Amino acid sequence: MFTGNGIKIFTGTSHPELAEIITRRLGVTLGKADVTKSGVGETQVRITESVREDDVYIINTGCGEVNTALMEVCIMIHACKIASAKRITAILPLFPYARQDKKDKSRAPITAKLVANMLQKSGCDHVITMDLHASQIQGFFDVPVDKWLYAEPSSIQYIRTNFELSDIVIVSPDAGGAKRATSMADRLGVDFALFHKERKKANEVSRMILVGHVKDKVAVLVDDMADTCGTLCLAAQHLSEAGASKVYAMVTHGILSGNALKNVEQSALEKLIVTNTLPQAENVAQCAKIEVIDIGIVLAEVIRRSHYGESVSKLFDEVPY
Repeated sequence: MFTGNGIKIFTGTSHPELAEIITRRLGVTLGKADVTKSGVGETQVRITESVREDDVYIINTGCGEVNTALMEVCIMIHACKIASAKRITAILPLFPYARQDKKDKSRAPITAKLVANMLQKSGCDHVITMDLHASQIQGFFDVPVDKWLYAEPSSIQYIRTNFELSDIVIVSPDAGGAKRATSMADRLGVDFALFHKERKKANEVSRMILVGHVKDKVAVLVDDMADTCGTLCLAAQHLSEAGASKVYAMVTHGILSGNALKNVEQSALEKLIVTNTLPQAENVAQCAKIEVIDIGIVLAEVIRRSHYGESVSKLFDEVPY
């Protein structure tokens, strides 16, 4: 039985709704902290309760004003560290700057590495994140990183509940996501297809080639994040032209920037299913095709297991109840 003794959970301003879901699931109250901005734009943090010798968890996600969210986490970690917290864990459902994970052109920074350094120098002892965009980010840290925390079990549960498996084909919108899609297809025992895509520039796809059969099937596109949704919408159009009876998309991080909602509304997609690693209430209100899967219960169970020193590997395969 989880008592909540010796544990404190705090949140920044990026996603307080998720923090409320997690604390409600655990049966603990959210830690008291004042997070404000000064007149010149500086982030100010004051932890208003004792954290001495406590196991502290700080929840913030990489959305909205990403730089503000990142600074909030770093300052809150530092504040708890110098207040004698026993252990500090940063919970970042969407890791900030995760797409800047390599030096892809001359003089380009590896910003994800910089973020890792900032978190560690602030005093972070442990990082929990979900569906990292690139696995090598784990190697940027010298502290434990639970990055194989996938939304896959929640997605599989959704598919089993809402679809007839004999009609399903899992589709990766690009070759980079093939491992994720094949893993899901194998666990469901269904067919798999993928697209080979060529880009003119970032966020702009010039050509997509379908590899696999989708005729008369319900195609489910699977990816880690949806930003402008250009790739997903183009893939949905190609799948419809290839004979798919219906097309759905499932992504972990629904960033949905720019004209994403308009693109989804006008696309061949029946639904875009996202998790609540980012706030989605406004997107759901504006687009009827958006549906949200709650991963708060997964993160709550991760906190409980981490606090008691239990293995979290079980959560890679099943959803807690």
